Amino acid sequence: MKKIAVITSGGDAPGMNACIRAVVITAWQEGIEVIGFRHGFRGIVEDLSQPLHPDDMRLVSQRGGTFLKSARYPEFREKATAQKAAEQLDKHDISALVVIGGDGSFRGASHLAQHWQGQIIGIPGTIDNDLAGTDITIGFATAVDTAMEAIDKVRETAEAMARVFIIEVMGRHAGFIGLHSAIASAAEAMILPEMDPQPKLPELADNILQAREAFPDSSYVVVLSENLWPGGVHALADSLSKATGVTCHPCPLGHIQRGGRPNAQDRILSMQLGQAAVHAILDGASGVMIGLENERVVEVPLALTYDRDKPLDPRLVNLQLGLQGVNFASKSDRETA
Repeated sequence: MKKIAVITSGGDAPGMNACIRAVVITAWQEGIEVIGFRHGFRGIVEDLSQPLHPDDMRLVSQRGGTFLKSARYPEFREKATAQKAAEQLDKHDISALVVIGGDGSFRGASHLAQHWQGQIIGIPGTIDNDLAGTDITIGFATAVDTAMEAIDKVRETAEAMARVFIIEVMGRHAGFIGLHSAIASAAEAMILPEMDPQPKLPELADNILQAREAFPDSSYVVVLSENLWPGGVHALADSLSKATGVTCHPCPLGHIQRGGRPNAQDRILSMQLGQAAVHAILDGASGVMIGLENERVVEVPLALTYDRDKPLDPRLVNLQLGLQGVNFASKSDRETA
């Protein structure tokens, strides 16, 4: 009987537990034993293993985070560390490893493949949605929902006081959360790493001033991707306050975007990809990510998921730019025409 292992690695994402459930149940239906290693690749090296049985999978799909725990483990880049992991997998008679994570996790999986002969399958689990080869990653939809709900609540108090808020969302070097949450929350402006050219401070300040003149009783929300503006959201809010004479309030959403129960979309996606990963193992696949393109499950070489950039949907970018691009200066002209 085959035996497979599963880990969750890197930043946690809502839906990881549902994915583990799908892997375990599908494997057991095929007569395959499953063990999990806690804390990602570090758990393999340190042998933090536990058996996984369908009886353990009740009520896990609803939970956020990952019950197997996760970790970032830069030491895994070292040859000796990967070799130690390979020894531990062989000691447990593991024939295949399922890695649920993002680009860093897949780089680790590719590194392990140089020192271990077993099958390795990746499943995209990251709220950033920045992996090429799949339309969507586990956790992204829930993170956008969480950001949208938070921005909606900020909007209500901002509208009551006619305030300007700069809201920072997660995404590292990718603007997917920023773009989708800006559209969903009807933001007046967005600043994303993919925007070229990047909006300058005078342009941002001028737009705020035009909006205040045209709609003095209205709120104004800017969605900013993290790690983009020098000094972060607080520095941008301070600079805009000085440039406009209007108090601009910084609001970093932070790790709230990682937490919470996965929404229906993420639960369904997680189970789809988890089941497909086991089927891929049975078919002899290795060194691939199981993704979703055009509503179809696909297999993509791991290296292609992190060696190329994943672009934003230009239609959605144009949608947001068009809806936020109100020509405030023309309002008085229309009124006098």
